[in-house]
Amino acid sequence: MERTSSIRRKTIARQHKTEVMIAGEQLRLRLHDGKLIKDRRYHLRTYPNCFVAQELIDWLVSHKEALDRATAVCLMQHLMDHDIVHHVCDKRPEFKDAKLLYRFRKDDGTFPFNTEVKIFMRGQRLYENLVADKNSILQLREEHGVSYQRSFPGYQLIDWLLQNGEVENRRQGVDLSRALQEHGIIQHVTKKHDFFDSGLLYQFCINFRRRRRLSELLNEREQENDGASIQEENNLDSPFFLRKDPIQEHNSAFQSIGPSKDIKQITGGRRSSLNSLQLHSGGFQTLGQLSSNSVVRCNPKSVLKRHVTCQELLAPGAPFIKKVLTVIGDALGWGIVVRGRAPCYVQAVDPGSPAAAAGVKIRQFVCQVHGRCVLYLDYKTVTRLVMTGPRVVVLEVMEQLE
Repeated sequence: MERTSSIRRKTIARQHKTEVMIAGEQLRLRLHDGKLIKDRRYHLRTYPNCFVAQELIDWLVSHKEALDRATAVCLMQHLMDHDIVHHVCDKRPEFKDAKLLYRFRKDDGTFPFNTEVKIFMRGQRLYENLVADKNSILQLREEHGVSYQRSFPGYQLIDWLLQNGEVENRRQGVDLSRALQEHGIIQHVTKKHDFFDSGLLYQFCINFRRRRRLSELLNEREQENDGASIQEENNLDSPFFLRKDPIQEHNSAFQSIGPSKDIKQITGGRRSSLNSLQLHSGGFQTLGQLSSNSVVRCNPKSVLKRHVTCQELLAPGAPFIKKVLTVIGDALGWGIVVRGRAPCYVQAVDPGSPAAAAGVKIRQFVCQVHGRCVLYLDYKTVTRLVMTGPRVVVLEVMEQLE
C-alpha cells in the first residue's frame, strides 16, 4: 500500500512538472510573438533573448494571467523553481518585480535535458503524431460497459510505435509505454493496471494542445498537495506533534494563540523549530527514547475554521490584512508550528517564544519568508527555508480582519 501511494505521489508530481513545462513553453512563445523577449543592452553588454521582469509583470496582469503583481511574481518564481526561467547572470535565485533581466532557459540552451524532460518531450511528440494521424488509434472505446474518449488498446499503441519506427521491437515498445505511464503521460482508463501489450484500454493524461493559463500551475500544485495529504499526515516528517528533548527535564507547552477562546494546549515538548512536530497514523504515542513522564499529546485538527485558497487571500477587497513580523530565534528555536499547503498557516505558537513576542498568531497565513513569496508552497518547503536561513526570520503574514 505504501509503495502504491509513493508511486502515485511521484506520478502526480511528474504530471505537475509536465504542466509547468507546457505552460512555460506556451508563455515563452507568446512573449516572443509580443516582442517582450529580445536582445537588450545593459552596462555595455548585450544579453540576447531576454525580458525585463517589470515589463513581464505588467504584461501578465494586463493579460489577466495574474490577479495582481504579487501573484504574477509568485507565478514566475514557480517557473524559476522548475528551471524554466533564470536571471541572465544567474546571480538572483528569486524573481523580482524590478528592472532586471531574465531569460527562458530554452532560449540560451541551458534547459536541463534530464531523463524526465526527454520522456516528456517524446510523449508530447507521440501525442501530436497520434492526434494528426488520419487513422488515429485514439478513439471512443468501451471497457466493462464504460465509454472512454480518445482511448487505445495497449497492443495497438505497440503496433503503431513499430510501424512508425519509434521502437525496434515489442519489448522496447512496452518499456517506452511504461516509462510514459510512470511519468504521468499515459494511464489505464481506470488507473488499475500497469501498461501491458494487451487489449486493456489506456489514455493520454495530458492534452498537450490545450492552452494553459499560468494560474492553473498554482491550482495544480494545490491539487497535487491535496492528493497526497492523507499520506503526508501519516508521514513521520509531518509537523504535528511535539517531542520532548530527553536532556530537558522541565515541561513546556504550545498553545494556540489567537482571538478565539478555544485554547488548545500541546504538552510534553521543548520548543523548537517549525518542523518540531510529528503525527502518527495510529494515534498519539510517546517516542521510544522518551521517559515515561514525557507523554506527547496533540490535537492534529486544523485550527482553521474553513479552507482558504490563495485566490481568496489575494482577491481585491478580501478581508485580510498583511503584516511583516521579525522573529528573532533563541537557543530553542522560534516557537511556531506551520501546517498546510498553498497557503501554509500558523497552527500553534509557544506563548513564551520569540514568535509570540513578535506577534505571530494562529490562523495567520504565511506569504513571504525573507522577501520570497511562499504563498503557494507546502509547509515542508517553508520549513526548509526557515531552517536553512538566519536566526532572524522576517515573515510576511496575512490575517483575517475582525
